Amino acid sequence: MSAGVAGSGGPTKAVNGRVIGLAVAGAVGGFLFGFDSSVVNGAVDPIQNYFHLDSSLIGFAVASALLGCAIGAEIAGRLADRFGRVPVMLIGAILFLVSSIGSGLVFGPTPMVWLLVAWRLLGGIGIGIASVVAPAYISEISPKQVRGRLASLQQLAIVFGIFAALLSDAVLANTAGGADQPSLFGLEAWRWMFIACAIPSIVYGVLALTLPESPRYLIKRGRETEARRIFARILPAEHIESSVADVRASIERDAEGAKGRLRGPALGLRPIVWVGILLSVFQQFVGINVIFYYSTTLWKAVGFDESNSLLISVITSVTNIVVTIVAIALVDKVGRRPLLLAGSAGMTVTLAVMALSFSQAQTAPDGSVTLPGVWGPIALVAANVFVVAFGVSWGPLVWVLLGEIFPNSIRGRALGLAAAAQWLANFVVTVTFPPLASFSLLFTYGLYALFAALSFVFVIARVPETKGMSLEEADELRSPSRRRDRERAAA
Repeated sequence: MSAGVAGSGGPTKAVNGRVIGLAVAGAVGGFLFGFDSSVVNGAVDPIQNYFHLDSSLIGFAVASALLGCAIGAEIAGRLADRFGRVPVMLIGAILFLVSSIGSGLVFGPTPMVWLLVAWRLLGGIGIGIASVVAPAYISEISPKQVRGRLASLQQLAIVFGIFAALLSDAVLANTAGGADQPSLFGLEAWRWMFIACAIPSIVYGVLALTLPESPRYLIKRGRETEARRIFARILPAEHIESSVADVRASIERDAEGAKGRLRGPALGLRPIVWVGILLSVFQQFVGINVIFYYSTTLWKAVGFDESNSLLISVITSVTNIVVTIVAIALVDKVGRRPLLLAGSAGMTVTLAVMALSFSQAQTAPDGSVTLPGVWGPIALVAANVFVVAFGVSWGPLVWVLLGEIFPNSIRGRALGLAAAAQWLANFVVTVTFPPLASFSLLFTYGLYALFAALSFVFVIARVPETKGMSLEEADELRSPSRRRDRERAAA
């Protein structure tokens, strides 16, 4: 899915409200991801008890959707280039709808957990598709001056989805008297947690039907008249022809076979592709999704009851929303690299504090675990400050950079590969947390702190600054020498 830049013909004085509307509608795919991935938070313990699963199997059941996400992300670019961005969004919405209902209606003995895994896998494919198509669509309709902010809407939608999921979990569990207790029509509350996912999937499908197709896709298909009509809705009239010309030129560059290859000298891939992959991997290996997938179980394990654990999870998700809004306000002013570096430093410190806090955990004769004295509040504060550090930096900015750093000729395939790597890294963290936590929370959070520290070094060494550039202008940053030259000139 190659992209030029809306508005690259010159600066715009104000962002057309229609651009914002289109970006918001496109970003609803991120809401699906956030909702589905976090709705399982309140269902972890009931699923484990209902199907009699050990720590490894419950980790796989929770993470199974992420394997589907990796598959969906890998195929999304090819599907979107063949059928268009909007039809592929609809495919994602349908898969997600079917999965949500199927996941909530799995009954039977322990082996039936694999049917739950299958439904979650199917929904994951839909989410993976949306995770690639949404940021690509947003970058393709956004003026370069505010592309960072609009692209960050993907992450804002994700964190709103997380909040909505955790809030619905809390309401359903508290109304029923527990996540494993009967609710509407005699179904346990945890089943309704999954079925509730049907609502955002329907909303996403309806919104997708209202969206115009990407003008870049239309130009690539020879439908320039339609593309001009769409550009006329989102750009000043004097920039329409220059934008069409920019897109046409980028499509011609796409056709250059040598430039269109992902393969390169760095372990079989071009260096910039590895930058995208490692951005995705580091984003997950700091353990952020442990907070949103397992926080209820985690806080219950150190002494909070289910109701308070769910409330803490909701508060954390609200914090995530607030700091993501801050990131959107800063990304096109401060830049990508400074925010990433600040986030890495903050995550390293807070994760180290969490590791230290959990090293003080005490186990009572009945097997219950508590954090004595001030260590419980310290761990709680550190977890929320960690979310702040992540939410203002690596959360939204990785999605921004993945839409910016790749050359036009490989953007779709490289973005799909990087997104697939992100889902796989998320899967690894999610499936390994239960056994690692059973072994040692000190070791687990110490490991995440190490990856946060390594992410700081990685940004300094390899990540380019793309603030204020068109996607075409960012091409000059593909080599370290060009990046250094530009940085010296800016200084």
